[in-house]
Amino acid sequence: MQALNTSKCGSTVKVKKLHGEGAVKRRMMDMGITKGSEIFIRKVAPLGDPIEVKVRGYELSLRKADAKMIEVE
Repeated sequence: MQALNTSKCGSTVKVKKLHGEGAVKRRMMDMGITKGSEIFIRKVAPLGDPIEVKVRGYELSLRKADAKMIEVE
């Protein structure tokens, strides 16, 4: 399993599965992170938190803990 937080900056990955439950999972799905969507990793902060990604045509910043719940391939 590869999580979004371990992916390299500048790469494009595809969402395989969303982990988490309840409001956290619902919030990620509302932001456009759903199974099969492609995510481009734009920038990673020097200490790794937050991660700036581009999904469905817009930029989004994710916390490292939230990115850990997104399984990618």
